[in-house]
Amino acid sequence: MRPFDALRKGDAAVKESGITVETPDDDVIALMVKFPNTLQRPIVEVGERAVLARPIERALELLKK
Repeated sequence: MRPFDALRKGDAAVKESGITVETPDDDVIALMVKFPNTLQRPIVEVGERAVLARPIERALELLKK
């Protein structure tokens, strides 16, 4: 998962920033640090895998593996 995948793309700060899928990861992370509400949650990590658990069934699928 790349940082862009975890952004709330409808958030005003994201829209105003002009960030796109082609924006370097470091710039996306900098936006997330400055505006924490732009980060979708929850992110569930199991071992080497992580999923954005929206809907929650995605987390349940990860836990079953």
